[in-house]
Amino acid sequence: MLDYSYKLTLYPWDMDKSDVKKLQKTGFSDREILDINLVVSYYAYVNRLADGLGVELENI
Repeated sequence: MLDYSYKLTLYPWDMDKSDVKKLQKTGFSDREILDINLVVSYYAYVNRLADGLGVELENI
């Protein structure tokens, strides 16, 4: 799962069906693979959106 998430985050253009097959062989269901993809993609989107708008992190 971490290899899939890493690749999807940094090299999304290199993703192919074999990446999904690896997760299936490991035991992930299609629904679980979709959930992984959605979470990783959402965070990548939100971070790029924030970076593109120059949003700065809050000091907590």
